[in-house]
Amino acid sequence: MKEEEIPDYNIFMMCEQPNENALTLLNFDYYFRNCRPNELEVWKAFPFDSESVPAEYEDFMNQIIIDSYGESMDTFFQNTIFVCNKDDKPVATCTHWKAYGKFHSVHWLKTLKDYEGLGLGRAILSKIMKEFTLKDYPIYIHTQPGSFRAIKLYSDFGFDLLKGGQLGHRKNELEKSLPILKEFIPKKDFDNLRIRNTPDYLIELLKNETTIQF
Repeated sequence: MKEEEIPDYNIFMMCEQPNENALTLLNFDYYFRNCRPNELEVWKAFPFDSESVPAEYEDFMNQIIIDSYGESMDTFFQNTIFVCNKDDKPVATCTHWKAYGKFHSVHWLKTLKDYEGLGLGRAILSKIMKEFTLKDYPIYIHTQPGSFRAIKLYSDFGFDLLKGGQLGHRKNELEKSLPILKEFIPKKDFDNLRIRNTPDYLIELLKNETTIQF
């Protein structure tokens, strides 16, 4: 299977306590700042490693914004971090969000391909994790097997893969994803992934939710 052929199965992760040994600082050639309101189109294009959203995904990204953040776009811009280079170009991003007003989650961790391998993803996730207080835990993530590099990184920070359960309108597809992760994640890192059953209280919290907020 080629990387671009990996299906978008649903994977969920949970962190009850952060691994502080995973935290790192940002390279001095870059700096953090918030996403500005006039940069929404820049943020929307991040998943596609392009300067604009491909036409076939425009409606999808707009719906994500409406469902997840539409009630408080000011909070979205406050909670969405960019890593920028010396030209003020955003090259990595991550968002934290209180999904459904019920629990904290990490969203949209992404480094542009031309800037991968520089530790920017680890640095921005470190900044996000530092913004949570102990009472904010557990923290949750929704991801896909195609984000296998990020899954390894999340695991370093203390996130466990969740097994089983229907979470809102999405089925947990970890079991179908594990063979893919095993293929793409180096063996020593795959063997370090931790798996736990999805907590019943999380399933209960989400059972009536029909929109995507994490």
